[in-house]
Amino acid sequence: MTDGGFTELFVAFGHELRDAGLPIGTDDVMTMCTSLAELDPSDIMDTYWAGRCTLVSRREHIPVYDHVFRRFFLDEHVAPEDPRVTLRASTNSQGVLEVPDSETRDPGDSEDEVHLGLVSSPIDVWRTKNFVDCTPEELAAVRRIMASVRLTPPRRRTRRHRPADAGRNIHVRRMVRETMRRHGDPERIILSERQLRVRPLILLLDVSGSMSDYSRNLLQFAYSTRRAAGRVEVFCFGTRLSRITRQLDRRRPDDAMAAAAASVFDWDGGTRIGDSVTEFVRTWARPGRTRGGIVVICSDGLDRGDPETLATAMEQLSRCCHRIVWLNPHHGDDPEYRPTTMGMMVAEPYIDQMLSGHSLHSLENFARALPALR
Repeated sequence: MTDGGFTELFVAFGHELRDAGLPIGTDDVMTMCTSLAELDPSDIMDTYWAGRCTLVSRREHIPVYDHVFRRFFLDEHVAPEDPRVTLRASTNSQGVLEVPDSETRDPGDSEDEVHLGLVSSPIDVWRTKNFVDCTPEELAAVRRIMASVRLTPPRRRTRRHRPADAGRNIHVRRMVRETMRRHGDPERIILSERQLRVRPLILLLDVSGSMSDYSRNLLQFAYSTRRAAGRVEVFCFGTRLSRITRQLDRRRPDDAMAAAAASVFDWDGGTRIGDSVTEFVRTWARPGRTRGGIVVICSDGLDRGDPETLATAMEQLSRCCHRIVWLNPHHGDDPEYRPTTMGMMVAEPYIDQMLSGHSLHSLENFARALPALR
């Protein structure tokens, strides 16, 4: 069974610490790998604390460890002698990376008078910054944070019932069996409630040339969504539709991105939203794969096809699914946004909710709003 390349990664991290002057031995790296086997090696928080607990033996080594960790895993370069060097390595409910402070103390301070200082983190800026305005280093950091976003798919009530402590109806089958078992004298009344089932989630990502500044980040978000929720299908479209669900079933995000990009032949090409949605309806929606599901279309609405084709396809799609959500990067943070492209104006009557997808913060807002789409 493969370890996904994590062992080689942590061995290289141990070499970096050794080059920085820390007394790291092979047994220390093996201890770190053993501890991470019980944790999640893809979680930055688990990796940070596993390494700090197994590779650092003296307090004065912590700033050096923090500096090497930040440079190795986060691609951030801060001088190790800078007393403001901090790491925050936990993840809050919004998926924002927070690293615990490890600032060195002044030897002249007493034990009771130590005050740990915090510095502002650029991560909050990256969360609200448009993907177009981000530097390559900022985009790399955003994608690492995006991998920790937890997404809860919506659920629907089914016709099946299950026993419950509180409910409005009696569970007839259980009551009959209980009555027969107790010879006509049941001990209690068994109530029932309707079972909940996860709604299917289908992502349609526009990878045409006009979406080139957002395609990679939306694909990373689709990868995180695929790993967080079970019933998720992912498609890409430009001039034609391509299913990339299987390509995203990789443990390493880079491998998944490369496999998905290799399977899409019209990446950064033209856009025919109407033809792509028509193919999706004919191949997937009508056979029932989207029944009761949430279809999320990520596109700027710039379509070179026939507007009537798009209108017909959207009308058919709206009858085959539960909700249609459209993520338009041009929406931004403007609550008064109105579509200006022909494709968006044609599709707008069939859209249940229109959100933005231009930044990490907007994708987090979508993840928080998703459970309410019942």
